[in-house]
Parts: sequence; C-alpha cells; structure tokens
Amino acid sequence: MTEKALPRLRWAYSAQQSDLLPELIAGKLQLALAYSEAAAGSNPAFVTTRAVRNGDEYILDGEKLMVLNGRAADYLLVTARSSDGERDPRGIEIFAVDVRSKGVTRRTYPTVDGLRAADIQFDQVRVPAGQRIGDPDENLDSLESVIDEAIIASAAEAVGAMEVLYKTTVEYANSREQFGSPLGKFQALQQRMVDMFMAHEQSKSLLYMAALRSQEGGNVAKRAASALKVQISKAGRLIGQEAIQLHGGMGMTDELNVGYYFKRLAAIDSLFGSRDYHLERYAALDPNAG
Repeated sequence: MTEKALPRLRWAYSAQQSDLLPELIAGKLQLALAYSEAAAGSNPAFVTTRAVRNGDEYILDGEKLMVLNGRAADYLLVTARSSDGERDPRGIEIFAVDVRSKGVTRRTYPTVDGLRAADIQFDQVRVPAGQRIGDPDENLDSLESVIDEAIIASAAEAVGAMEVLYKTTVEYANSREQFGSPLGKFQALQQRMVDMFMAHEQSKSLLYMAALRSQEGGNVAKRAASALKVQISKAGRLIGQEAIQLHGGMGMTDELNVGYYFKRLAAIDSLFGSRDYHLERYAALDPNAG
C-alpha cells in the first residue's frame, strides 16, 4: 500500500479509499465513527482505548460509547492511543476495524428520538497495520473538523425542526379557542411565540455563517461551529419546550408530531459535545491563530 497522505479532512490513503469508497457509494457498505468515551466530557482528544503495535498488526483494547450507526456498520473508524497521556492531542491513531473481527462486541439500544446507537467493546482486537489511517500527530485536527461538519449538518436539521414547531404552534394558537377567543389573541402567548420565532431566525442566521466560515478552516471555522452548537442547544430547548406547553396536553401525545420534534431536538443537543464544552472551546480559541 502506498501511504501517500491525501488532503486534510480526508484521512484515508488512496488505496484505502479504493477499497472502501466504491462499496460505500453503492450502498453495499456502512461505516461509523467510534470516538466517544465514558470520561471524555465531550473532548475528542480524551482517548484511553489503546493501540499496541505487534509486528504487522495493532492490538486494540477499550470501549466506545454512543456510536451512531454502530448497529449497522460494517467497518468502524476507531480512535485509539499509541502514546501516553489521556488528553494529549498527539498520538491518536485511527483504524478501520471490521466489526466481524474477533474481540469486537456491540451492545445496541434505542435513543430518545427513536433511532439507535451502540456501545462497542474492543478486547484484544487484531487490526492489520494497513488499516491504520492518517498521521497520529494530525488526526485530532481532522477528527475535530469532521465533528464540526457534523455539527453544521445536524444544526441544519434542527433549524428545520424549529421552523415546524413554531409554525405549528402559531397555527394551533390561532385555531384553539379559550374564553371565546383564539389563544393567539392573548398578548402573553403572542410574546412567547415571538420569542420562538426570533430563536429560530437567530439559529438560521448562525447556521449560514458557520457554513460559510467552515470553508476558511482554522480557528475561525472551529469557533463558528462551536457558536452554532451553543445557539442550537439554547434555541432548540426554548422552542421545543414552548411548543409542548402552548399545545397543552396535546403536545405530550404520540399522535402529534410536536413531541417527536422535541425529542429529536433533545437528541441533537446531546450530539458532538455539550453546550458547556463548546462555550469553553469558543473562548479558548484565538480567532487570529491557526
């Protein structure tokens, strides 16, 4: 295998891409990224899964949590540490691991929004050296860039869910009558629906900004992604809770889509780092460096 590195954000070498991408594009192969660990606290640099070189193989030991698409994946892109230090930004290896390998155990479960994820255990899993991807001293930058792209993609979904929720709520308030008048006529409820509208508009604007900034790379792109994550977390909770409350008991039923959108926004809030983590990340990054 010719290990000629491709441009950053594209971990695999050309031979690895030739092996995996055609079947992936054809829908015959599924992948999943396994990077999150129990004590990581949203930090992708926290890696305790170990990778020990043994001749032409690496031996992996550790556990990854909340692996999206982990149930269906044929290969897992797994982060593992080949150096000392749980939070060292260097020494993070990435391997393409066949889920059929001896020592790989998956425990799947439903998520709050009705999808599925998996916790995956690696017990003395032997991985050919040819399945090692990228540069261990640069993999964290690539991993963070991929996570930031995922934040933007999930934020776009969240903005769409917010729009459905606030429009559905306005429509309901204008048709549901109380004391002989539509609920939408009460000023206190109008103000709450305006807050929902404004939260959605702010989220949409920040989504556009983050998508544009992502093309610049560096700390500018990272800060934009973190700012977007914080806004989506805050606005999703506000809009989801207001939609439930303004619909009253109907908002809690499975027959109404309000409950599902609320659950999906709650799930998106928990993906790719917490609000607190991204607030700290935003503050720590120098926009004029990197």
